[in-house]
Amino acid sequence: MDKRTRVLNAMDKKPVDHVPVGFWYHFSGEQAAGEGCVKAHVDYVRDCDLDMVKIMCDGYFEYPVPETIREARDWRNLQPLGREHPFITEQVERARRIVEEVGGEMPVFYNVFAPFASIRFGGGEERVMADIRQDELAVMHALDVIAQDNALLAEMLIREAGCDGVYYCVQAGEEDRFTREEYARMITPSDLYVLEHANRFSRYNILHCCSWSGIPNRMELWKEYPVACVNWGVYVEEMSLAEGRIFFGDKACLGGFESLHREGMTHQGLLHNGTEEEIKAFTRDVILTFGKRGLLLGADCTVNSDIEHERIRWVVEAARSV
Repeated sequence: MDKRTRVLNAMDKKPVDHVPVGFWYHFSGEQAAGEGCVKAHVDYVRDCDLDMVKIMCDGYFEYPVPETIREARDWRNLQPLGREHPFITEQVERARRIVEEVGGEMPVFYNVFAPFASIRFGGGEERVMADIRQDELAVMHALDVIAQDNALLAEMLIREAGCDGVYYCVQAGEEDRFTREEYARMITPSDLYVLEHANRFSRYNILHCCSWSGIPNRMELWKEYPVACVNWGVYVEEMSLAEGRIFFGDKACLGGFESLHREGMTHQGLLHNGTEEEIKAFTRDVILTFGKRGLLLGADCTVNSDIEHERIRWVVEAARSV
């Protein structure tokens, strides 16, 4: 079975010869832009013999917020970037080049942030939280605008760049940030606008319930989001893959390994610190516990960019032995 068939079958919960494997990390310096970024992704997935590639949006985390937005009410003036803006065209070109290089071998997914994550990166964490408390409707307008741009980006990534789907990152579900009612009112509409638009062009979209802060999320907020596959912080949320499969209504599940990327912090978990024997034994145990149907092996989030590729190959080798 080739890699494309293996991954898409797993997402469709169809039989696979082996459980597919996908890990990713952030690139920096010359590897974060242009052809250096393309080469970095291609070299990495081939060196590790991965079954899929998730393209990082390094360099494009910060949504371009105009300098004219100085206070909460100014968010009402935000306008869409549009399809010709470099923020969109450059990401689409990055994806197109990587698809051109490896798309025939394996599925390609591109990281797209939900609008609240985009505004948080672009406007600043403290400022955005203060603004949404001061003028909720103004920030909600901005989220609607950003949703139009992120939805357009998802469409162009799939239709023009040739990606198989998007890896859709939702954030802001931490238990100490919004109540369930606040999230449902202020954040959910923009989340779903992008995701439902992406679903018009591909049924192979992945939901990443990001546990970047290390604080548990209100997972029920995302329980019904329409995707083919779900990835979440198994260790932060204390929700195993088997429990998550039931919680998310028998969707395909991606994950299993602890590896939450936090800037300046030591990575914990077996993948970064275990022996070859321990990593291979853990890999086989995850597969035998969950079963091969609807499982894709990966991490809670981004792995350390300094990780020895050999460690990832150990997972691949073990997965292909079961």
